[in-house]
Amino acid sequence: MPSFIIEGGHRLLGEITPQGAKNEVLQILCATLLTTEPVRVSNIPDILDVNNLIDLLRDLGVSVSKEGKGEYVFQAKEINTDFLKSEEYLDRCSRLRGSVLLTGPLLARLGSAVISKPGGDKIGRRRLDTHFYGFHKLGADFTYDDAIGRYSIACDHLKGTYMLLDEASVTGTANIIMAAVLAEGQTIIYNAACEPYVQQLCRLLNNMGARISGIASNRLIIEGVNQLHGATHRILPDMIEVGSFIGMAAMVGDGLTIKDVSYSDLGIIPDAFRRLGVSVERRGDDIFVPHHEHYEIESFIDGSFMTLADAPWPGLTPDLISVFIVVATQAKGSVLFHQKMFESRLFFVDKLIEMGAQIILCDPHRAVVVGHDHQIKLRARRMVSPDIRAGIAMLIAAMSAEGTSRIDNVGQIDRGYESIEERLGKLGAVIRREE
Repeated sequence: MPSFIIEGGHRLLGEITPQGAKNEVLQILCATLLTTEPVRVSNIPDILDVNNLIDLLRDLGVSVSKEGKGEYVFQAKEINTDFLKSEEYLDRCSRLRGSVLLTGPLLARLGSAVISKPGGDKIGRRRLDTHFYGFHKLGADFTYDDAIGRYSIACDHLKGTYMLLDEASVTGTANIIMAAVLAEGQTIIYNAACEPYVQQLCRLLNNMGARISGIASNRLIIEGVNQLHGATHRILPDMIEVGSFIGMAAMVGDGLTIKDVSYSDLGIIPDAFRRLGVSVERRGDDIFVPHHEHYEIESFIDGSFMTLADAPWPGLTPDLISVFIVVATQAKGSVLFHQKMFESRLFFVDKLIEMGAQIILCDPHRAVVVGHDHQIKLRARRMVSPDIRAGIAMLIAAMSAEGTSRIDNVGQIDRGYESIEERLGKLGAVIRREE
């Protein structure tokens, strides 16, 4: 696996444009299976997870035509059902978290789907119960072979119904929506996830002929249709990358402009950075983060200890908690981070502690960070990236540290960030990839 060699202490200056949203594009690409007509998608990031899914779609029989940088046309005239039954298909699904999003479209179009337990980040238990609960409510039968980690789902036909989801799962909601748009009658999904990714999926499907109302709320109403047609769609800027760049700018920036961020789709992210004392200036649809000599963590109105916790949209996305923790290490003051959704996502903080950060890991879900106020610099270390978001947090820490750090297993970072060392290099970072 490749590694990054990072010389710390170099400042970032200039402009950077975020890539297309990884979490959105995985849903959108799977939705192209719902029609036999062409679907044109632009602003697709050139990252490992997305490229692996595109290759998987090709092998499923989807015609894939690259029209330019980040722009593709997908046409699923025929689906290779023999490949769906192969061990190769199941093996590749087991290495790609986004493969679970194929289940809803395949069920709607073919009446059945088989998938292995999907891979992805090692951040703790990520159950799929919500997906299969929704399919079952629509009339499908579900079996799971625990010995080989294989899920099977089948139906004679899907029929709309009311369902109350046990959790506002983003991928679960997306999967159920993609099955329900071709179901007979009306489907109501209550406690649906309403992240911008899901909103974008609903807008694409409506452009393809679906009838979805309640978009951006947690109660979706779907009137089933007989078929969908082609459409054109543009992926939003990646809010996680925007947040990552804000964190970098606060730690090692000399004035960084983040271009074309789709500010209205960032939700609480800018304000969460402001609570850490980071100046985030909106300039049209851009964000400017000035050089920070110091930034001070706020207290609550009653003077109590600041707490930042993740939550379903419009709350703070869990994908940025790792970045916030790193930024807090150089703030003035202390803050408690409560990462509720995944029990292993905070385990990377031991690497930050080795770098000199003052962090108390209270339990798998909570960590207290006591900021250095730039009085103590982080020290360079050798680290291993366990997942995408911890990897980018380690990279930010290494960029601010004294000395030269090494991060191994940066293929994890490649899964979510496009050519990150080259893009940051243009701003002044010194990062070398070593195979």
